[in-house]
Amino acid sequence: MKAASALSAGYFVTGPREILAGPNDKIRVACIGVRGQGGSLLANFANQTDVDVTHIVDIDESVRTRKAAEIKAKTGKEPKLVINYQDILNDKSIDAFVIGTPDHWHALPCIHGCMAGKDVYVEKPDGHNIVEGKTMVAAARKYNRMVQMGTQARSAAFLKEAVEYIRAGNIGRPIFGRSWETDRQGPVNAVPDSEVPNGVDYDLWLGAAPKRPFNQRRFHGSWRWFFDYGCGDLGNDGVHRLDYGRYALGASGYPKSISTAGGKYFFNDAQEWPDTMQVTYEYEDRILVYEMRIWSRPKLHDLTEGAAIYGEGGWVLISNSNWKAFDKDNKLVKQGTSPSPLPLHIRNFLDCVKSRKRENLNQEIEQGHQSSVLCHAGNIAWRTGKKLKFDPATETFDDAEANKFVGREARKGFELPQI
Repeated sequence: MKAASALSAGYFVTGPREILAGPNDKIRVACIGVRGQGGSLLANFANQTDVDVTHIVDIDESVRTRKAAEIKAKTGKEPKLVINYQDILNDKSIDAFVIGTPDHWHALPCIHGCMAGKDVYVEKPDGHNIVEGKTMVAAARKYNRMVQMGTQARSAAFLKEAVEYIRAGNIGRPIFGRSWETDRQGPVNAVPDSEVPNGVDYDLWLGAAPKRPFNQRRFHGSWRWFFDYGCGDLGNDGVHRLDYGRYALGASGYPKSISTAGGKYFFNDAQEWPDTMQVTYEYEDRILVYEMRIWSRPKLHDLTEGAAIYGEGGWVLISNSNWKAFDKDNKLVKQGTSPSPLPLHIRNFLDCVKSRKRENLNQEIEQGHQSSVLCHAGNIAWRTGKKLKFDPATETFDDAEANKFVGREARKGFELPQI
């Protein structure tokens, strides 16, 4: 069964099971896509005392059976194994979907999950393109679901401290921000097309993407470097740094214009997205710049990835685990650190599933979508080679060529539903 057919067949239910009544109630979750970061989400959700991982959904038999064995060893309970998430849409016992799939499979399970009365934790970026993310936001609103995006730094104490320090006026008005990735990546060397591995539902894995012969480089591990499935490193790691960069800068909403310079200047390999980029996001009264060098060994401010926010009276440096404040003479005046925010981000989502207070989500899907749009817009500006103006009302550009990349024509059977 393909993705769109669930709707036309009246396959899904339109409401969740009864709202959880007390702190000891278990939240029953189905984890969809459990390799890589999806596997980390699976383990972290299973660690929560008020969670039962009831279903593992994955198109790869070897992955789902291995992960099910790990969960059984950890919890003593064996999850049900599922290939297609649609087969559990009308299971009223399931409270939430946890989506750790590749980018091109973020939207449909999230949207269908909302329509079926599930709350959703979905990995970043929110969709493969702007239209997908916009539809995810609309589904969360229409069906009143708790939907959290996995930019987990929003739940970190160190980031909240940094933002409070800036908001208190300690560096003056923040005007300029820089987010960056300078971590060394490896090449994605081409290999010939081959047979689909045993136990893999490759047609389902492709989903909305165009039909192509199986190629190992376009599958597990390196899918993100290809236009059909991922958003390059801008949508992979960059979305985290852009998210806390724009949050600390106070750049709310969308930029008025976006321009990108970059290309494949280092790797001579099969990947399609750039290895070098500089994206400039212009807001009404401030600028955010994103710098990407995924071949680099030298770090920026001794960090492979981070963000820096500048005002007349000083500046703040933010990493993935700490922050440092410097005065106008570049003297360190304050700093803070905190542990990994992923368990806290998951805890925040689960608490909101129970309370039904959407406003308490630390990265509710609409805010997550705004950061995801920065990634998509930067990529589109690179693909067109133009400085683009963005219309926040329509989430489109002032350029017909650019608007061709705002969404895409999905493969038959995997179309987005109308919300």
